[in-house]
Amino acid sequence: MINIKNENFRSMFREYDIRGRVNDEELNSESVYHIASAYAEFVKRRRYDKAVVGYDSRACSIGFANAVSRALCERGINVISIGLSTSPLVYFAQYHFGCEAAVMVTASHNPDGWSGFKLANGFSKTLEPEDIKELFELVIDLPSIGGNVKCGMRTDADIRSEYLNSIVSRIEMGENRPRVVIDAGNGGAGLFAYELFQRLGCMTFQLHCDPDVTFPNYFPNPSDIKARDKLREMVLHPYIKADIGIGFDGDGDRMGVIDENGDDVWSDTILSLLAKPLLEKKHGETVVYDVKCSRVLEQTIEKYGGVPLMWKTGHSYIKAKMQETGATLAGERSGHIFFGGDEYFGFDDALFAGAKLVEFISHQAGTISAVLGGLPQYVTSPEIQAFCDDTKKYGVIEEVVIEFNKKYPGRVNDICGARVSFDHGFGLVRASSNLPELVLIFEGDTEKDMLEIKDIFHEILDRYPDINKEWSNEID
Repeated sequence: MINIKNENFRSMFREYDIRGRVNDEELNSESVYHIASAYAEFVKRRRYDKAVVGYDSRACSIGFANAVSRALCERGINVISIGLSTSPLVYFAQYHFGCEAAVMVTASHNPDGWSGFKLANGFSKTLEPEDIKELFELVIDLPSIGGNVKCGMRTDADIRSEYLNSIVSRIEMGENRPRVVIDAGNGGAGLFAYELFQRLGCMTFQLHCDPDVTFPNYFPNPSDIKARDKLREMVLHPYIKADIGIGFDGDGDRMGVIDENGDDVWSDTILSLLAKPLLEKKHGETVVYDVKCSRVLEQTIEKYGGVPLMWKTGHSYIKAKMQETGATLAGERSGHIFFGGDEYFGFDDALFAGAKLVEFISHQAGTISAVLGGLPQYVTSPEIQAFCDDTKKYGVIEEVVIEFNKKYPGRVNDICGARVSFDHGFGLVRASSNLPELVLIFEGDTEKDMLEIKDIFHEILDRYPDINKEWSNEID
């Protein structure tokens, strides 16, 4: 029997999706069925009558997806099941089948042992905080199935070819077709990536592209710099000498990039490259990006006549802001990149973003590192994590924001945590939406500047007993 009043159960309902551990208290076949039943009621309130269902390559996902389909059908929602997939494929299937509702069973880049749901409320729209609250209220007080409800039907569908064709048709490759290493980390993106880049005319090398529920190498997360080591090694291999390496996360909506020298290229820098050709075509376009992004991005957008708009971290927030502003391009430092307008559908698709990146490279005379050399140069940390309990992290961040505003008045952007501007860089701390931790990023004009900003944050955050003083991914 699930206990919906249990604090661990309640904590699964996050800002814009649901993520929890696979165990008796959080996500199991019974609780998944119950949550999906609540989503069915959420869907019916909006007069949606059908939903797409897909799942990632975790061991629990197929069973959870079946429970979701059963719950939806029992409450009168027709289900189109697309099987093992990626989040972008689920979003694409919404357009393909005309479904405003969808469920992707995934915990994205969360470690093995986790699961969850990304839930749609319209085309290129996933649940936002008020939607999550409404859903949780339905979970607490789940309506009974009415006696006149006609059971929905489940249909299995394969739209792999249509999806790949849709991407390829939007890419115009130049003469300089790069050698590409792709790393799917044994996640779902491996089902599509090799064929896609081969069709684009790239010499393509595969790394861990066979989905495997045991994740025998490492869990697919492009933000994890240790998980990039094998990709870096393969890019630099003397028999390969690739022009670029692209790694994908577990559900295919985020990517990470290694250049031909084996150096990490953060996704906000990639967004700078992608913004240039777009703004040359569409002068004055708004480009939306999250608070974690480098100053390089803002400066590049302005240089090419665009309008930079910093917004909250989170794929649902960014998609909503794109729709609100009519932006054609958006992205997050974590690897989510969004193309909208006449470019694409407005959702985050790492395979499409990777295709746009190799398209860009194919029109350049030099290497990706040479192109990057023309951008402003700053020293930026990787994403750093400090453990903080899920039940305490938001309260802690509220206190931290107040303290930074007192100490640095007029220098704090607090739309999502505290992004503090200094004369020679910035520092950011925010609560992770997905894990029991705070996320930190530091950037300076020089390494010395960056480390000094990091020390300022350490001094303040170390005063809070609920924040672990040992930070993961920290650089000295």
